[in-house]
Amino acid sequence: MRSMLVLTIAVLVAACGSKAPTETKTTAGPPALNPAQTAYKAANDRMHQAMGAIPADPDRAFLTGMIPHHEGAIDMARIELEHGKDPRARELAKAIIAAQRAEIDQMQAWLAEMPASGAPATVTTPVDHDAMGHAMPDAK
Repeated sequence: MRSMLVLTIAVLVAACGSKAPTETKTTAGPPALNPAQTAYKAANDRMHQAMGAIPADPDRAFLTGMIPHHEGAIDMARIELEHGKDPRARELAKAIIAAQRAEIDQMQAWLAEMPASGAPATVTTPVDHDAMGHAMPDAK
């Protein structure tokens, strides 16, 4: 029994005394974004910031939310044209720019034609980006 205890202690001491590997690992942060990723992130951030203002009138809320949404789509399409290579994606980007620009013009015209609302002023709310795209619970 005593020899087993001595052996165990010897093994533990030897293990504690061994040199650590000379190779050190450096912990790097997340990889840097490439230029296209940086541009997409900036466009996404601008779009969501602009969509944070919510008028009380539901028609105005819809139109004023959709305008920056469409502008964000145009920004992303321009990034595709600057950085993308796939001919199909590039053609889609061109079509998106034309279609979304026309829709923005139409929505701005409708907003200009709408009577001034007697509703409370516009409210600005933070956007919960993490909740976007997740399933919503059923309304009761």
